[in-house]
Amino acid sequence: MARFRKSGITIIELLTAVVALVVITAVAVPLWQTHQLRQRREDAIEALVAVQAAQDRYFGAHAEYADSSKLAAEPPHGLGIPARSKLGHYDIEVQRSADRLGYVAVARAVNRGDGRRDARCAQMSMDQHGRRSALNDAGEDSSADCWNRL
Repeated sequence: MARFRKSGITIIELLTAVVALVVITAVAVPLWQTHQLRQRREDAIEALVAVQAAQDRYFGAHAEYADSSKLAAEPPHGLGIPARSKLGHYDIEVQRSADRLGYVAVARAVNRGDGRRDARCAQMSMDQHGRRSALNDAGEDSSADCWNRL
């Protein structure tokens, strides 16, 4: 008597595929989240470095540093830096010292309503000497986490 094999997949094959998919997802999601955090923090760092370079040029021309009012103004009368980082994750501002010979460039994480704001690096900053610092949402120092590459 001839035996016929039905085509299709068995429940064991289906469960194996589901388990493999769950394992791949369990590995991929944290890696993707880490990538997104790295991208956001790089966005802030890139903006702060751009402010630092623009401030150096401005200081060379005016013998003083610019404040936030001159952030977006085109050089030589300003820094030519937008008030929001390139990818839009951080707002940028400049706090100038009273003697106009110092500044702190600050990048504050933007709450865009999608729940993806980087609370660990809520505020990153750099001064005229290149000193870097960062604060989390609670106002605690998180410089090591934010300025080191993930």
